[in-house]
Amino acid sequence: MLKTLVLRSSSLSFSHFNHFSTLPRKFPFSFTHFPCPFSTVFPRPVNSCGCKVFAMAERTSTSSSHSLKYTNRLATEHSPYLLQHAHNPVDWYPWGEEAFAEARKRDVPIFLSIGYSTCHWCHVMEVESFENEEVAKLLNDWFVSIKVDREERPDVDKVYMTYVQALYGGGGWPLSVFLSPDLKPLMGGTYFPPEDKYGRPGFKTILRKVKDAWDNKRDMIVKSGAFAIEQLSEALSASAGSNQLPDGLAQNALRLCAEQLSNSYDSRFGGFGSAPKFPRPVEIQLMLYQSKKLEESGKPGEAKESLKMVFFSLQCMARGGMHDHVGGGFHRYSVDECWHVPHFEKMLYDQGQLANVYLDAFFISRDILYSFISRDILDYLRRDMIGSEGGIFSAEDADSAEFEGATRKKEGAFYIWTSKEIDDILGEHASLFKEHYYVKPSGNCDLSSMSDPHKEFKGKNVLIERNDSSALASKLGMSIQEYLDILGECKKKLFDVRAKRPRPHLDDKVIVSWNGLAISSFAKASKILKGEPQGTNFNFPVVGCDPKEYMEVAEKAANFIRRHLYNEQTRRLQHSFRNGPSNAPGFLDDYAFLISGLLDLYEFGGSTDWLVWATELQDMQDELFLDREGGAYFNTPGEDPSVLLRVKEDHDGAEPSGNSVSAINLVRLVSMVSGSKSDHYRQNGEHLLAVFESRLKEMAMAVPLMCCAADMLSIPSRKQVVLVGHKPSEEFENMLAAAHASYDPNKTVIHIDPTNTAEMEFWETNNNKVALMARNNFAADKVVALVCQSFSCRPPVSSPESLQHMLSNKSASSSVV
Repeated sequence: MLKTLVLRSSSLSFSHFNHFSTLPRKFPFSFTHFPCPFSTVFPRPVNSCGCKVFAMAERTSTSSSHSLKYTNRLATEHSPYLLQHAHNPVDWYPWGEEAFAEARKRDVPIFLSIGYSTCHWCHVMEVESFENEEVAKLLNDWFVSIKVDREERPDVDKVYMTYVQALYGGGGWPLSVFLSPDLKPLMGGTYFPPEDKYGRPGFKTILRKVKDAWDNKRDMIVKSGAFAIEQLSEALSASAGSNQLPDGLAQNALRLCAEQLSNSYDSRFGGFGSAPKFPRPVEIQLMLYQSKKLEESGKPGEAKESLKMVFFSLQCMARGGMHDHVGGGFHRYSVDECWHVPHFEKMLYDQGQLANVYLDAFFISRDILYSFISRDILDYLRRDMIGSEGGIFSAEDADSAEFEGATRKKEGAFYIWTSKEIDDILGEHASLFKEHYYVKPSGNCDLSSMSDPHKEFKGKNVLIERNDSSALASKLGMSIQEYLDILGECKKKLFDVRAKRPRPHLDDKVIVSWNGLAISSFAKASKILKGEPQGTNFNFPVVGCDPKEYMEVAEKAANFIRRHLYNEQTRRLQHSFRNGPSNAPGFLDDYAFLISGLLDLYEFGGSTDWLVWATELQDMQDELFLDREGGAYFNTPGEDPSVLLRVKEDHDGAEPSGNSVSAINLVRLVSMVSGSKSDHYRQNGEHLLAVFESRLKEMAMAVPLMCCAADMLSIPSRKQVVLVGHKPSEEFENMLAAAHASYDPNKTVIHIDPTNTAEMEFWETNNNKVALMARNNFAADKVVALVCQSFSCRPPVSSPESLQHMLSNKSASSSVV
């Protein structure tokens, strides 16, 4: 309805221009033009005529001829993305009143460009248009131009991305939107090439058309933009029709989402859906959750089928080129169906979530392949992505120079190899390595027509494992361990050579929400990986450290946020840090993801201080974001008048939605505290889910994590494991590892040391049942474990083996302890 109304009311039509029929290999996934009768969005590049006009995945390095000739207002900013544009000839402003006032004073529209520092197509548009003096003159004469880092200001990005998506059915970065001086959107799109070609409008044409519309049809386009914002505001701030979901809806939504994902499963290459393939860990989480539910309901065959899809998908991702076999971690997504050729940027939010799902897979299968990959990710973060004070950085770019002094950067240059390079570096083991990773003299990006349609990687190789290691080892007459040791040595040699290449740009912002995701995975790894068989051998890039070191990383990151991005007096978060806190406040995702990470920090062995902070943050989240009348959480505090929309986000995509994570946080808190506070958390969670009733009914696949949350909240009572004993001690650590030895997302672990006054005071205040259990079951010479539901507990046990047996035995009776 909104799309139809806004399209009808818009006066700018580019219907005589065709949309792109041939796009480069990694064109932004949604190309949009201005309103036209038939708005087509291409989810993938279409290679129909072999044109290479935009195929060059290159951009200017910092040695650009413009780098010293021009300096604009962005030079004083902290954001790496804004600083990348500080020497453009475009007279950029940062988002703020100075820019808005200038637009009002000159009575001109605003050109808003939103991107992020590791965005490949943002770099391309900069080279083609923003470094072009002719384009810059048009922008400077006719517009006030504003640059926004979407990672620094996700609230601003959400407003205008939502507008573009609502009108055209898709979006992407760079996001290019034209605004009135009062910030209402007039029209928008994503990437625009500089010139008209093949019947398509170039950016200069767009600028002239917008200028003409502003001069001659202003009233109509301004009214259209105001109307769009009104409609979006109404549509995106829905209220619940009741205080909770109807009976049975949670289970139906979970089943429906699992069925829809199963129907989209790629049985040949793994994953859900077609190319381009994104990892989307929330889908894996739902399938694992559903498998557990099927097993508990006596359907082991169906449970096994769900696990089969998950495990095969995780294996294909780990073997593919989307996984950095030499340095660890994962790239953003695969452009082809076989997880081979990636878009090479690395994002922290992917690493944190993927480490978690690989840990879950190890939980369930006990296959060290999955523990190895989770370590691979976490060790990459430890080595390359953590600052001296513990904050975890945001991203690494896809592009880098091919050699020192090069004036152009190319996508993937840091990560790809020629066959000759492999021969020269690895010598006698080159043949083994090349067979294992499908390295060929002609290049190996030939597994799919989508991998490299413009032959950008001709003669280059993206490492991918296509054969079974045991079979290759047997073929060479080696033991599997000897074979894997040689591969590890080879990867270390390649890593050392690669380290001498020009590195991709590092975005060293510390973003609270993404750190929350990483804190969770580091904390979980500290106990889950204690389940690895003794004597497990690790090969590069995995370090093979004691799992407890991962807890130290998690705590150091949390301490960084508390020290630099949290105000102890106001109890509010700031969103990000780079050379100081950003001006942006904490958003819903910052609070929700950090609370989730802090709950994991506590449950997996951290201090009760983390639990205290989590509850304080939950109280502040409710104060700033909760719609007490209508239910659920808005994405912003609503205190910035320049941000025109407050959205109740529900989509679980590359990142989970703040509302889905919040719902699970509330479920977990319900099972920890008691009395009115527990009731308050439950009521907020139920009201939140009721807001999204229609979404859960009709589009469950869009909200997989929310489907899990709804089912969790529908369960009458979560399992609670209460550990009582001296901390820290080896006995306590072993018992805690046993408590976390099996996959059960409907389990809460509480641990308490009765000799710790602060811990006892917390539990006496928040749940006296826990304090009573601690007093009644404390023994100075051992750690005692109780398995409970609604704090009705089975008899206590005092060995890790007994606890693991009890947690796997569903029929044991309970008694009040």
